Amino acid sequence: MYLFEEKEIKKYVSINQEIIQLIEEGFTKLANNEVTLPPIMRIDIPEHNGEVDVKSAYIKGKDSFAIKISSGFFDNHLLGLPSLGGLMMLFNSKTGLPEALLLDNGYLTDVRTAAAGAVAAKHLAKASVERVGVIGTGVQARVQMKALYKVRPFKQITVYGRMQERIDKYMQEMEKSLGVKVVQADSIEEAVKESEIIVTTTPSAKPLIKGEWMHPGLHITAMGSDAEHKRELASDCFQKADIICCDVKKQVFRLGELQHVIRDGVMAKEDKRIIELGEITSKRKEGRTKDQQITICDLTGMGVQDTVCAAYAFDRLKKAEITVR
Repeated sequence: MYLFEEKEIKKYVSINQEIIQLIEEGFTKLANNEVTLPPIMRIDIPEHNGEVDVKSAYIKGKDSFAIKISSGFFDNHLLGLPSLGGLMMLFNSKTGLPEALLLDNGYLTDVRTAAAGAVAAKHLAKASVERVGVIGTGVQARVQMKALYKVRPFKQITVYGRMQERIDKYMQEMEKSLGVKVVQADSIEEAVKESEIIVTTTPSAKPLIKGEWMHPGLHITAMGSDAEHKRELASDCFQKADIICCDVKKQVFRLGELQHVIRDGVMAKEDKRIIELGEITSKRKEGRTKDQQITICDLTGMGVQDTVCAAYAFDRLKKAEITVR
């Protein structure tokens, strides 16, 4: 039994082309019916603006599978603490015996979520972009941009946030880490109109982006909505989209942006514009084919990403011969 802590994991696992490729392969395996993907279990702690998700998946032929426990407590910044936390447990696929406990405090979740955003942009954004935008100033606002830069190198980030101190810190950190210009938007509308790719990273319960702000060539990755009460995009955004992508239909119809759009009667589940990301990565269907298209990807996060990321981390740490605890 191996036990690894966050410091060790961060030393050997980072956002890179390899993890992006592995996450992409995970989407493809899901589309090829090579994944057992159980429903997400969620525990809400409303009095502390918190939630805990349990996700897992088995990928056919893999030696191990992960069970991930992830927490999101969105008032933690008031306490000087990160919003996300958690750990991953890795089990042997043949025996069911535990192999490793990865005490990552949510770090691997951040990595795999960012990698999924990069996969979405790789297939749905224009081939060449200069200006991207992000709504939010937390951890995902940072890692999403770092992963996005790996597949769509850009020159400028436009950021919108609610607290000036956090915006200032974000701008300084991202300019230093990516070497790009970072500017502050005075409104979400400005951020959307100024960007060729926009990524939403908030736990908002009310729509933030309106369809009237969208423009030809825009791609939106919405990754904040992963619960019934969350929502970042207004329904009319989907009316303007040429391609509507998601990680897995049965999940986004319950937890993602699309649950609201369907409930509002704007779209039906059978709408042919709705496709899964794995259908694109497996080449069953096409992603963006024209620069003028408007695309949306609704990401709720899947256990297959956790199994891929945990197995990758375990392999890296073993090869580095980290001391067993």
